[in-house]
Amino acid sequence: MIEISPQANPPVCKVLDYGKYKYEVQKRKNEAKKNQKVVEIKELKLRPMIDTHDYEVKVKQAKKFLKDGNKVKFTMRFKGRELSANDMGQTILNRLLEDLEGLCKLDSAPKLEGKQMMMIISPM
Repeated sequence: MIEISPQANPPVCKVLDYGKYKYEVQKRKNEAKKNQKVVEIKELKLRPMIDTHDYEVKVKQAKKFLKDGNKVKFTMRFKGRELSANDMGQTILNRLLEDLEGLCKLDSAPKLEGKQMMMIISPM
């Protein structure tokens, strides 16, 4: 017996096959699991001295990832003396945001961690 409505006066109960009940619950759980979308974080690595064509390829990849419903993490890597001119990396990441405007929203602003500057965006 399974209690259907314990607040009712008298409480309402129902006699049912427990094995069948467990089977139906498992089927509902599997169906819900099948329909859910797992959001992945795709990473695109950049350098401060990136050329225009390479930049356009990265923008195209980012648009594809965003249309698929994934988050995109941009990693700007600095080597040697480039670290002292990290404003170049900041401008490139800001330019990326402008080019992807309307497709994405900013999750975490560009921040410098060691020799890398990271920014995460997600689809609208």
